[in-house]
Amino acid sequence: MTCRKAGSITASSEGRARLILGSGSPRRAELLGQLGLVADEVRPPEVDETPEKAELPRAYCRRIAAAKAAAMQVGAGEVVLCADTTVALGRRILGKPAGADEARAFLRLMSGRRHKVITAIVVRNATRTWARDVVTSVRMKRLSTLEIDAYIASGDWQGKAGGYAIQGLAGAFIPWIGGSYTGVMGLPLAETAQLLQAAGVPVFGDMR
Repeated sequence: MTCRKAGSITASSEGRARLILGSGSPRRAELLGQLGLVADEVRPPEVDETPEKAELPRAYCRRIAAAKAAAMQVGAGEVVLCADTTVALGRRILGKPAGADEARAFLRLMSGRRHKVITAIVVRNATRTWARDVVTSVRMKRLSTLEIDAYIASGDWQGKAGGYAIQGLAGAFIPWIGGSYTGVMGLPLAETAQLLQAAGVPVFGDMR
């Protein structure tokens, strides 16, 4: 991925809009590559991700994605892509665990049950904003204490909403999903492609 200083260039050398990825997630960068795109710049915004009192998971996810996009300065000729992923167990938001104990508690809560993974995406240029959110149902098998302990010891839970990553070791814990696999990973590709195309970004344009 190529990275340039913010504000250094307002259009790509090919004359197309410069794509700014408002996320430091390596997974989102990799998924963007499946659309034939490489961000011209990675510029993660800083926002307060604390849920509001009694805030529901889907509303929370939409709000945080919108806040990330709003926090970014968008110049002429730039298109910004931001996203937020939230794991929900009923009305409860399972965010990024603060430590191993919380990650273990999350896995115990989800063990043998279905939960939802919500990813909200926002695409923005200097004059307009496009937004979508995708909800995927996920079933986690019943986990043994040994499985939970081994997963926690792997460290794969760190920085992950809900304390797990479906594309990593925890993939063995997930026998079924209903919805978008890439949405669970953090960037639903079909919906992301639609928004980027609406903003004038040529999806698959770099695949030659």
